[in-house]
Amino acid sequence: MMIDLVKYPVLTEKAVSLFKNNQYTFDVEPKLNKIQIRKLIEDLFQVKVIAVNTHRPPRKKKRLGISQGYRTRYKRVIITVKAGESIPVDLDRKAIIPVKPEESISVDSDN
Repeated sequence: MMIDLVKYPVLTEKAVSLFKNNQYTFDVEPKLNKIQIRKLIEDLFQVKVIAVNTHRPPRKKKRLGISQGYRTRYKRVIITVKAGESIPVDLDRKAIIPVKPEESISVDSDN
């Protein structure tokens, strides 16, 4: 399912302040490239994506007792959509609300 590739929206104070610029921030699977992310967001939310900015934040150390490890890697994307369009985000539940049923969405992984 393609909705699983978008892990969750980032709803920090800085990310919420970007809403007025038609920019939305998500954490996605690190294997996706910008072209796949653009197609995924356009198909999932029925919006026109103007720009996709990505970065991979550094890993954070995690410790449980004497064992130490790292948190899993993720890719953070900032999506800029066309003026007048928006992506529905539920701020109370920190969830995204897809516009289209996810079974009809497909992203080619070989492109």
